[in-house]
Amino acid sequence: MRGADGLTAAGGGEENMDVSMPCAREEHGAHERRRVGGSFSTGRRALLALGLAVGLAPALAGAAPAWAEEKPPIRIGNLAPYSGPASAYSAFAKTEAAYFRMVNAKGGINGRKVEFISYDDAYSPPKAVEQARKLVEQDGVLAIVQAVGTPPNAAIMKYMNARKVPQLFAATGATKFGDYRNYPWTMGLSTSVYHVEAAMYAGYIREKFPNGKVAVIYPNDDYGRDIFEGFRKALGKDYDRYVVATATYDNSEPTIDSQMSKLKASGANIFVNFSTPRFAAQAIRKAAELGWKPDLQIVNTTGASIPMVFKPAGIENARGVITSTSLKEASDPRYRDDPGVQEYLAFMKQWYPEGDATNNQNAYGYMCIKLVHRVLEMAGDDLSRENIMKQAASLKDVKLGLLLDGVLVNTSPTNYFPITQMQLMRFNGEGFDPIGPVQKHDVKLYD
Repeated sequence: MRGADGLTAAGGGEENMDVSMPCAREEHGAHERRRVGGSFSTGRRALLALGLAVGLAPALAGAAPAWAEEKPPIRIGNLAPYSGPASAYSAFAKTEAAYFRMVNAKGGINGRKVEFISYDDAYSPPKAVEQARKLVEQDGVLAIVQAVGTPPNAAIMKYMNARKVPQLFAATGATKFGDYRNYPWTMGLSTSVYHVEAAMYAGYIREKFPNGKVAVIYPNDDYGRDIFEGFRKALGKDYDRYVVATATYDNSEPTIDSQMSKLKASGANIFVNFSTPRFAAQAIRKAAELGWKPDLQIVNTTGASIPMVFKPAGIENARGVITSTSLKEASDPRYRDDPGVQEYLAFMKQWYPEGDATNNQNAYGYMCIKLVHRVLEMAGDDLSRENIMKQAASLKDVKLGLLLDGVLVNTSPTNYFPITQMQLMRFNGEGFDPIGPVQKHDVKLYD
């Protein structure tokens, strides 16, 4: 994954990004110590507070913009895997940090600058808990927004609700993050609610391959179990008739070659690939190497990235793969003149030129952080945690430029699933061709 802003720890590897006052930066061997908000923040990996520094350089020269002094800043936190097996997902946070740099340069939100503090949790639940506590208890953030992944978010869920701190728009489509009754301070946001996505694949298999034999691979974590359970429920009483083999993997495994050999040996003619990006690419490539050519390959939206998955797997190996999404593909020629895509591309060019605009991980981060911006804007000067959740649960038919036409964001005090519409797509070797109309599925949490 390319770096977001060229910041690399002296010891190598990607770090938590930080844009702060150049004069306040001090180097200490393999670590960086950066001045953040008037106090020093030090750690194994440096802190990302990208929004904080914007507008401060003029202040050092005695020309601070008026808005920088009028109101206290909005301090929000974030967790992302800058290291570890899921580091590809750090793209979300890197784009979001660049977005707040832009926002601050344009005057902030309701006259307040935004401090965006992001820590590396390495996609590790224990590390996520440690970093969440740091954000809440030491940094005093208003909310943790867009924390990445099902396992880390599941790990911090009880803590965030006990402390009554918004765990807002968690970057996961797992159904547990819509449980408004038991976890009113937690709301997910994904282009896929996993049970909705899984139901779409199950429906397509039923319709097009009534006698199909299905092999499934998924990660042995909260995310994998959730989407697989959605698929199992959607097939219902026909599950045993369809599914002839399943395999799981741990994120620490170097390859999934043995799992793929097992699935091929099952005789399945349908391969359902619920893997995260690195393993999704491995699975597609390994199937080709084994000479396994299923009549249908499905890749969940998490793994359906052209630059991160299909290119490493081999474009020809991925041609014909079916996935689903609610997000426009920035590189798709059909969206060349689309206003929402053009806005996103212009943002990437000016504010995040190091990022790959064709990587939908960046597009997702841009889409989500615009919704965070909207909620903060709606909150006005009432920046209580209660009001943040009230505004987040009051979104009505919100249209975001990168969402497919017909896909709208809706929330309420009894609906914590902002996006429940998706469209099936087929990869044609260059982009995605839609299959049928946008579909909407309701998620039933309670009896």
